[in-house]
Amino acid sequence: MNCKKIEPHWWGKTLAGIFAGFFLSIGIVGIFAWLGPDGLTQQITEEQRLWKTQFNMWIITPIWLLILSFVYLFKTSRQAWTWLGGAACTSLIIIAILREML
Repeated sequence: MNCKKIEPHWWGKTLAGIFAGFFLSIGIVGIFAWLGPDGLTQQITEEQRLWKTQFNMWIITPIWLLILSFVYLFKTSRQAWTWLGGAACTSLIIIAILREML
């Protein structure tokens, strides 16, 4: 039986996908919640608010898993952390700016 050792950079990529990917998916959904149809600042009915809340909550996981599945396309774990971490920080900063502006 020929068992190949797991490449060391795969652990870093996996952790980048788990942690930075999670915050990136939160950021993407947060931006959509603010700027999407019937954004958070508009007056909407209770039924619309419940639908929008549920949609935003449930769409986080598919986006997160999509990011996690593509994280292995980075050459190194450092690239994965840099790009995903940078994108996550940028998306969260955009949300903070939207909260202040709208």
